[in-house]
Amino acid sequence: MGYTVVALKDKITEMYPEIGRHGISVGIAFSAEKNAYIVKFSKNGHELTTHLEKKDADECMDGIKCVYLGVQIGQFVTNFTG
Repeated sequence: MGYTVVALKDKITEMYPEIGRHGISVGIAFSAEKNAYIVKFSKNGHELTTHLEKKDADECMDGIKCVYLGVQIGQFVTNFTG
């Protein structure tokens, strides 16, 4: 499946509206070494970096929510957006 990092970022922010609602910045880069996307969430000097496996990213682009990523976003919101 072919898509850009920008398209993946747009899809993630669409699927997880709490990102925009809480003003969380998202950065994504692909790591060929890990065959995974490195996703960095940040707000007010706090950061969370996590991996999104290529298979999970492909499913995300198909509209399937990634439970692991959703948990990570929820934890970031809970810890740093109070």
